[in-house]
Amino acid sequence: MKVYFIPGLGADKRVFKNIELPGGYEMVNIDWLEPAKEESLPHYAQRLANSINTAEPYVMVGLSFGGMLAAEISRLFKPAKTILISSLPSPKNLPPYFKILAPLKLQNIIPISLFKNASLAKRLFTTESRDDKELLRKIISETDPHFIRWALGAILTWDGPETHGKFYHIHGSSDKLLPVRFVHPTHIIKGGGHLMVMNRAAEVNRILGMILGEQ
Repeated sequence: MKVYFIPGLGADKRVFKNIELPGGYEMVNIDWLEPAKEESLPHYAQRLANSINTAEPYVMVGLSFGGMLAAEISRLFKPAKTILISSLPSPKNLPPYFKILAPLKLQNIIPISLFKNASLAKRLFTTESRDDKELLRKIISETDPHFIRWALGAILTWDGPETHGKFYHIHGSSDKLLPVRFVHPTHIIKGGGHLMVMNRAAEVNRILGMILGEQ
């Protein structure tokens, strides 16, 4: 069975380099599309789903922003299972300060270079390995500023119902970007941060194996 992976904002398939699936499952990475001007998150998710063979059983996995898109895809096309990692199942779970910022439309005012620089600076204080830090710096520096600006706006204006069906949610107890107190994960990794797919991959892989093995 194919397992489709969507990365987070400012990232690409390289963040999943430490992820390993059990036998019988094929990892398929979904690449970003160019967003249309003011395109909504649900509409973008629908276009992204065109790269998925929905005629056969499949699993969706989304990291952070990619998890939000995976949740939207699961509402439309009903995968066998949907797995969110360090993410949110619906806009109802957005931290309150996201909702306060939304009307200000700061994503249209603040230079994206500041967003990138802040993300790069943060790598100095995180627990990824030296090689992973360098990889993340490279990914962030290569990310299209136009895409970041659109995605920030899409998150802040996200609207939709909650996820249903075979839905799983892996979250770190120490996630600073999307604090665990605003969500209700099915699986919590103690001390895990927002990018635990890289520095806590063994634990994430173990949980993925458990979830995929369930009937």
